[in-house]
Amino acid sequence: MRTPSLLFVVPLVFTLFPATSTSAQPVSGRVVDPSGVPVPRAYVRVLDAGGTLTHGGFSEADGRFRFESAAADCRVEILLAGFETAVVPCGAAPIEVRLTLAPVREAIAVSATRSEAPVSQLGASVTVFDASDLERRQSPTVADLLTASPGVTVARTGGYGSVTSLFVRGGESDYNKVLIDGIPVNEPGGYFNFSNITSENLERVEIVRGAQSALFGSDAMSSVIQLVTRRGRAGSAPRVDAALEGGTYGTGRARAGIAGGSGRADYSAAAAWFTTNNRADNNEFENTTLSATAGVELGAGASIRGVARAELGKAGAPGATAFGRADTDAFFRRHDGVGGVTFLQDLRSGFTHRATYALSVSHQASTNLEEDAPYTPQFGASVSPFEFFDFPYDSRTDLRRHYATYQADWRPATAGRFGDHQVTTAVDWDGERGTLTDALAQTEVVARRDNVGWTLQHQALWPRLFATVSVRVEHNDSFGTATVPRVSAAFVARPSRGAVGETRLKASAGRGIKEPTIVESYSPAPFFLGNPDLLPERSRSVDAGIEQRLAHDRLKIEATWFDGRFRNIISTRTLSFNPFRSQFFNIGETRARGLELAGDAAPVAAVRIRAGYTFMPSRVTVSTSPGNVVFAEGQPLFRRPRHAGYAEAVGSAGAATVSLTGTFVGRRVDGDFSSLEPPIVSNDGHAAWDLRAAYRLSSRVALTLAVDNVANADYMDPLGYPALGRVFRAGLRVGF
Repeated sequence: MRTPSLLFVVPLVFTLFPATSTSAQPVSGRVVDPSGVPVPRAYVRVLDAGGTLTHGGFSEADGRFRFESAAADCRVEILLAGFETAVVPCGAAPIEVRLTLAPVREAIAVSATRSEAPVSQLGASVTVFDASDLERRQSPTVADLLTASPGVTVARTGGYGSVTSLFVRGGESDYNKVLIDGIPVNEPGGYFNFSNITSENLERVEIVRGAQSALFGSDAMSSVIQLVTRRGRAGSAPRVDAALEGGTYGTGRARAGIAGGSGRADYSAAAAWFTTNNRADNNEFENTTLSATAGVELGAGASIRGVARAELGKAGAPGATAFGRADTDAFFRRHDGVGGVTFLQDLRSGFTHRATYALSVSHQASTNLEEDAPYTPQFGASVSPFEFFDFPYDSRTDLRRHYATYQADWRPATAGRFGDHQVTTAVDWDGERGTLTDALAQTEVVARRDNVGWTLQHQALWPRLFATVSVRVEHNDSFGTATVPRVSAAFVARPSRGAVGETRLKASAGRGIKEPTIVESYSPAPFFLGNPDLLPERSRSVDAGIEQRLAHDRLKIEATWFDGRFRNIISTRTLSFNPFRSQFFNIGETRARGLELAGDAAPVAAVRIRAGYTFMPSRVTVSTSPGNVVFAEGQPLFRRPRHAGYAEAVGSAGAATVSLTGTFVGRRVDGDFSSLEPPIVSNDGHAAWDLRAAYRLSSRVALTLAVDNVANADYMDPLGYPALGRVFRAGLRVGF
């Protein structure tokens, strides 16, 4: 491999050109947003009295910048897409430049580079939901929020708390790396059930589409999703907020939180509770969320931060009730927890490093102890030729993931046409531990796997060009050693001039890799024997797009073409029929390509409109089940629609804010899994609209209203599982 060696050489070349200085007079300061939060990677340039550029560079992670300038009457200009250009006079003392948000504002993301970066400087496709989005959408779960992202499809088997799967750009539901404050929380092998991960106490949710294994290793096959916990501010007074709401289907929701700081410390903590009966028998869901983070500055540029989160949920499991009676006692209980501590030090010489240790756990129980009466599945004219019988089960899954990482970021001193550069290196260790228990059969399987990955990344920044090259060497106890690269670039083809704003081109390409699950590697059951010799599943993704800002930054439109290929997909192959035995093998390949369109408009200050559409033809190229018409070669991918989209309109008038959000899903391949004749092999498209409203009675008190599925649309997603009808929730929100 030549790529890793090139990544060592490139950053070293730039250090041969040290920064120069034409005077001893410093010009320094800090760039912040309207709320005082530092803005990283804003382009800062120093101009003399005649308007000639004398120095230029990008603000650091904490928003700081420093140059030398001989001109006493120079001025400083700050430029960053999504903010108004700021111009301030040079000063002998450090200056603070507070940027003003453009009507269509900029977002900052961490997940695309493992460090904070403006989305406009990224070649990757990124969507960010900030604190205002979270507050306005009033979404109980993160999955509901993610439906308003290009290339994303969510399938939930019924009401809240039911199994919830995420498909991104045609990838499987276990191809998404999920992080909470940088800590991976996927089950070993990649799967993550979004059923009870709530939006409580979060300040930001990010999703980066495309293969990202070069940065995050196994599981980042088609996306990375990061949840960022809300933080308090050092030295700020405590702020307490609480909310209470109730509604139809026995829905109740309550939360209370506090955030603030004292001296060099900051803290944030919240507790929340959500319950609903989901309209159906044995479909109750109850969930408790506990979340906290605290940090303290230690001096000498060092700080330490701890974070913890727990999601404690239990949901009834009535089954595919559209085809027959509900199971009366089956349930799924899931208790997830994550905690970690990070030491960070900025040495003020262009070098920053951090170390994290974290532990995530998941205790799951899937239980059905009573045998219900048999039934014959039926839907419309389709009827099963035989009865379905219930059977008892009681399976337990206990998972632990130890995670340790060390990351170092270095910004060598460069100047002028050689641009700004940042080199990142990181070493990650995952200690995966799992116990699979069948309580009725009194059997237990214990598995462990230790994986180590090393990442090297080089970012090069010029005023109009931003390029990133990264590579990762991953050693996994299941499949050995593999190397996965990634490259991306963003180029400002046309700077903003008047009403016609910035034109940006972007592109990225990368490879993904995913380890087998514990069951796929270690299962002793004869019906699905584990295979310790499984190869990793792999993906290759490419995308390219264009973004245009218009109407003095009141409109942003974006088009992105993508192409993803997935191979070595793991599934079972029958070994014998009498007795029946099957085993896991790498036997599948798929492909998904298409177009994502997105728009964001703020025609006036009180109105914002967002919309997106995804066109995604997909097909099975090598089938895992060639005898099944749903999964046969040439078929579109399972539960991944050819057409999907979303739209949102937000309006404010005085103390009132109202928003209407729609999600649209086209026809897609699906299966009834109930042996119906004739079988149902596709799911009709549907549209669902949600209404949100808030009215401020005072600066501290607001009334809230949420209406899910306003039009009471009747649909199944997936087949057999009726979606909730119209749901009303009304509440009170206070803060002081």
